[in-house]
Amino acid sequence: MNKIILVMMGMIVSLNAAEIYATFNVEATKSVSLAFDTGGIVESVHFDIADDVQKGALLAVLSNRDKKAKLESARSALKYAKRAYERKEKVKNLIDEGKFDAVAYKYENAQTQVMYQEALYSKTFLKAPFDGVIFFKDVEVGDAVSGVSLKTIYKIQSKHARKLIVEFDQKYRKSVKVGDIFEYKLEGDAQSQSGKIFKVYPSADANNRKIRAEVKAKDLIVGLFGDGKIITQEK
Repeated sequence: MNKIILVMMGMIVSLNAAEIYATFNVEATKSVSLAFDTGGIVESVHFDIADDVQKGALLAVLSNRDKKAKLESARSALKYAKRAYERKEKVKNLIDEGKFDAVAYKYENAQTQVMYQEALYSKTFLKAPFDGVIFFKDVEVGDAVSGVSLKTIYKIQSKHARKLIVEFDQKYRKSVKVGDIFEYKLEGDAQSQSGKIFKVYPSADANNRKIRAEVKAKDLIVGLFGDGKIITQEK
């Protein structure tokens, strides 16, 4: 017999399970704000809002001719430092130890300078960290970027993967478990959907004292909300 037999304190109890009222908001599974962490002038912008991007896609570039020149100079210095080191290494036992150490130091320092200049040069390129879709853009060619006060210029979210941030009364914190079913409807939508809880937060929200859980979803619009019921495994 599956008939509901009791309603008490917002908790509907049946012979097979308990149903707990909960609300939810839709969030992207992945979402990130991107900014340059070095200063300069924006030289090129390659994507706009609603564009799909793949991981590693070049989003925007700062003017970097000076940094590229310094990198090439460092690589050239490394090339000659390496040659000098290799020559001295062949006769290491025949020359003063101090002279060999000086050459070895110049070679190691040249390697370090190349890595340093490569790091500075790479900062002038802003790339997508994962496959997704752009939902915010605040950058145009010619904009000045500050390396001191970071400014978000792109926001990217996962294209399809979504999660429902489910909230329920803290008095049911011991009842809701990973694997419980959440049956829900979006606000204004008559169609019912369902998914499994895959995460239950270990603490209550400080603002409303409710417990949160997460349910995986797909292709829902981020920012939508609704309500539903968590069907627990308790008898």
